[in-house]
Amino acid sequence: MPEKKVIDARGSFCPGPLMELISWIKLAEVGDELELLSSDKGSAHDVPEWVNKVGHELIGTREEAGVWHITVKKKK
Repeated sequence: MPEKKVIDARGSFCPGPLMELISWIKLAEVGDELELLSSDKGSAHDVPEWVNKVGHELIGTREEAGVWHITVKKKK
C-alpha cells in the first residue's frame, strides 16, 4: 500500500527543500506520495519544474500561512 510521507523543510532555502525531496524520493516506493513543506516560495516553482523534468507526478501545490505544501507521487 502506498505511503504518504511529510518532509518538513521549513526554514531551509533554495535549493535545500528540493534536495530534501530528492533524497526522500530515492528512498520511496513507486506510488508513494511525498508532501514537502517549505517556507521558501522558490520551491513552488522549482519543485514542479524538477518533477516534470524527471517524470514523477505533481499532485498539488498550495500555500497556507506562508508555508508551501507541495505533494508529489513517485512514478518510477
